[in-house]
Amino acid sequence: MSTTAVLPNATQVPVKPAWLDLRHEPILEPALPIVDPHHHLWARADNPYMFDHLLADATAGHDVRATVFIDCRSMYRAGGPAELRPLGETEFVNGVAAMSASGAYGSARLCAGIVGFADLTLGARAEIVLGAHVALGGGRFKGVRHISAWDPDETIRSASSRPPRGLLLDKTFREGFARLGPLGLSFDAWLFHPQLDDLTDLARAFPGTAIVMDHVGGAAHVGAYAGKHDAVFADWKAAMARLASCPNVSVKLGGLGMKLFGFDFHERAQPPSSEDLASAWRPYIETCIELFGTRRCMYESNFPVDKGSCSYPVLWNAFKRISAGASVAEKTDLFSLTAARFYRLGEIG
Repeated sequence: MSTTAVLPNATQVPVKPAWLDLRHEPILEPALPIVDPHHHLWARADNPYMFDHLLADATAGHDVRATVFIDCRSMYRAGGPAELRPLGETEFVNGVAAMSASGAYGSARLCAGIVGFADLTLGARAEIVLGAHVALGGGRFKGVRHISAWDPDETIRSASSRPPRGLLLDKTFREGFARLGPLGLSFDAWLFHPQLDDLTDLARAFPGTAIVMDHVGGAAHVGAYAGKHDAVFADWKAAMARLASCPNVSVKLGGLGMKLFGFDFHERAQPPSSEDLASAWRPYIETCIELFGTRRCMYESNFPVDKGSCSYPVLWNAFKRISAGASVAEKTDLFSLTAARFYRLGEIG
């Protein structure tokens, strides 16, 4: 298997560094601590995002104290049993985390948490893979993401994962999922909004397992869903309300830079300002905060996937604009504490 990562979403916007460089803004609230709970690392020839790229973004002005790496099929082992090949990603990222933890690159704890992949359709046998991840992670391995994003419209499906329909309801998958809680591991969910009730069903079946819904619940506005904004938003909001009734579920506020959400910022001559982004993203983010509360919401960068739509400094400025009216305690939850608590990162400095 190649160690070069595959695009995590078929609708990812290409990153254009020269275009991004057309927009620079003063950093808003530069002393506000941030834990970025969702980014990737990969060695794609056309779009590399490795330690030096992450470090450059994390030190571009905002006070990023720690980050969490999320699986992206990066640096899988080239040989051995297929179910053990994802262990290579944990080995790789743990090495990056050790570099950061040395202090030689600054005080930020990059990749302080690692979320990898284990095939939960292995059922009970998934416990062997999970235990190996934990052993290799040096205390940093926090959980698993097993993408379940499926839709009848092939044009919006993931390029790197081809899950079957109804994965979260599958009996064997749930046998594997049942191994997470006893090991103290959490679950990152990524799916499209018509599948949200499947996640609600899963969360109710395993109330003791911490789950986080990535990218505000995947409200699709492309392909078969294009031109149906009001209907999609209403369906998404209703399903997110049902999901919010599960106290073991949190939500990541981000991912809105993907084509999936239907915004056209990447097509404009100039990259968007943080005001532009805040205006466009606010309905999704404020709805999530209203439904889940700040103790179950965390801002995320989803870099470098969202980097096709905006730079790291502008993205976090947009989030700060959206939460400008929040209290100090609420901002602490949204920008650092919820993520640090969910991923068990300890003190973040």
